[in-house]
Order: sequence, then structure tokens, then C-alpha cells
Amino acid sequence: MGIVLKDILKSYNGRPVLKDLTLEVNTGEFHVLLGPSGSGKTTILSIIAGLVRQDKGDVLIGDRNVSGLPPEKRGIGFVFQDYALFPHLTVFDNMAYGLRVKKVEKNKISQRLGYYLGRVGIEREKDKFPHQLSGGQKQRVALIRALVTEPKVLLMDEPMSNLDALSKETIADELKSIQQETGMTTIYVTHNQDEAVLLGDRVSVLNHGAIEQIESPDELFYHPKTEFVARFVGAKNILKASVIEIKEHEAVVLVDHEGLNQPFKLQVKKYPIFEKGKGINLCIHPEKISLNRENEAGGNNVNRVMGKIIHKTNNGKAVKVTINTGGMELHAVIPKDIFDFEIHENVWVSFAADAPHPLCGKTCRAPYARRRCLNEMRNERL
Repeated sequence: MGIVLKDILKSYNGRPVLKDLTLEVNTGEFHVLLGPSGSGKTTILSIIAGLVRQDKGDVLIGDRNVSGLPPEKRGIGFVFQDYALFPHLTVFDNMAYGLRVKKVEKNKISQRLGYYLGRVGIEREKDKFPHQLSGGQKQRVALIRALVTEPKVLLMDEPMSNLDALSKETIADELKSIQQETGMTTIYVTHNQDEAVLLGDRVSVLNHGAIEQIESPDELFYHPKTEFVARFVGAKNILKASVIEIKEHEAVVLVDHEGLNQPFKLQVKKYPIFEKGKGINLCIHPEKISLNRENEAGGNNVNRVMGKIIHKTNNGKAVKVTINTGGMELHAVIPKDIFDFEIHENVWVSFAADAPHPLCGKTCRAPYARRRCLNEMRNERL
């Protein structure tokens, strides 16, 4: 069952939190709301659930406008960040609570809970109380309590923020698997980019109560549309440039970034918004940058800039590297098994012509604009 928010406005003490926000979540979609603290993510969930009333706008679940309905009439399951388990009830009774409120028969409660207990591996804990559980176990109980009532919509508010990395990955796999099997429309709030990639079919990035971009995780992380989105998802290489030549399929830009000792030219893929003489911000994802030593060729990459490694950090299977290129810093993520550079070593920073893309600021909601962008991306992959 799909969800539509139409022109939602919400303020607290005269301060706008949501600004005429419109969002459409498809039936059966796992939709992630991604953004920093204070961006309005939890307020959106609370308005959908009926826990908070919007100042303006409508909430539609399926074909019903539920704006005036209380929470219990909306058919929604909610998983809270702090789990919100009843401390005086056992694991089994916590999970059965919603079914008992709905007066479901006792044997059906046992059957349904038995399935989920086995599914997430906490059968042995069913008679324990919440204080006897680990954080991961509490999260499983909170998830099952929401799922067993078979809600039309599942809302989750940063449910894994208090878990260790291993528990997060395990629960994320379980959650995604159950969501795909049940086809339950799910909205998941987080500020963690890794969770967004693992779980989301689409991701909405929020900034101060407004949606800056809605995309699949891959498109969002590799083709951010605004500087805020680019920096938030870790694509920190933003080059300020001007278009000096436009060819049939490519363009030449002059990078004249603030602090840069010597402006330099780049050959980049041509985009529809390019105009000769126009300033443009270009973003390059760190994973699309390669490094070569001074005496090595730059491979097939057409753009090469000399720089010096000033910082490196091991990050699991990759190494995060910062390179000073004559007064401008560029960031690269290099697979650990091929990284053999040292701090202060001079290197060539290189990337292909299709690596930089413009931060056009468009959300691609207009059909024509979206078709043009999608055609560009499709041609880029051919």
C-alpha cells in the first residue's frame, strides 16, 4: 500500500520543520529517509503515524486520506529508536501485545510468533525480560512486535543507531529479507549512509525540512545533484569551474577553485546544462579517482593532475586518501590490495572524462528533465 504526503507543513514554536514537503512512496517499497539530525525525518514518520498533526497538507495511505484519523486507525507498525519495550512483560508477551489488543485467537498468536521467533533466532529468549537481553535481541523483539500485527505500513525510526556493526549487518539482512517476502511498504529513518545503501530501494535526502534528492542508492551516491547531498554522502570532491569549450559529446572546463595555485583544464562529459562561459560545480566521487606514481602513465584516464598525499586512513577493504593538488584538496578511495603509496609522496591524480558530473540542483521530478538525465546516464554506461 503506497503512501503520499502532499504539501506537508509543520512548525514548532514558529520554527518551520517541514516546508511544503511532498513525498510519494510506492507500494511494497523500502524507502529510506536520510539526513542529519534536525532535518525533519522523525517528524515525517510521526505525521504519517498520526502521532503528530501537520499544520497543512494531507497524508494518504492507499486511496484513503488518513489526515484526520488517530494512530490506531491507520494500520501502521512503528519501530522506535529506543525499542519501547514493556519492561514488566516477557519477550513473548511484548511481541504478542498488539495481537492481543486486536483480540486475535490464542492459537494463531502462538503460530505467528513461533514463525518469527525462529526466523530471527531468539526462540530461547522468549521467556526472558527486556533487561536480560542484548541490544540486538531487543531490536529483534521490537521488530517482531511491529511485524506480527501485519500492518499495511511499517515505520522505523533509527532502530539500529545503538547497535554494533555486526548486529547492524545481521539485523539489516533479516529486515530486508522479511520486507521483500511480505511486500510491506516500509519507511526507514537514518543518518547512516551505509544503512541507506543496504536497505533502500530509493533514498530521500532531507535538508532543513526539504527533500533535496530522491534516487536509488547507486544514483544518489554516484550522481548527487546538490553540494549538500554530495558532501553528506561522502562525495567531497567539488570543483568550481567554468565551461570554455563544448564539443559534440564532451566539454572542456577550466577549474579555478578557491585557493588553487594554478587553474587547469579538464575534459569532461557534456551535459545539457553546460553553456560556454557559464560557471559550474562538478562533483567527482572518491572511488572514481585513481593514483599513479610520477613516472607511471595514468592508464585510460584523460584527466591528470599532480599532487602530494597528505593524509591516509585505512577503512576496511579500502584506503581513504587526501591529496593536495596545488592548493586544492582531492579525496580518493583506493582498494587496499592495490594501495602502496606513502604520506608526502607525489602522485598523479587521474580520472575519466565521465567521472565528473554537474551539481545541477535539480530534483529530476519534472518528467522531461528526468528523461534527459536518465538518457545521459544510460548513454554513459554504454
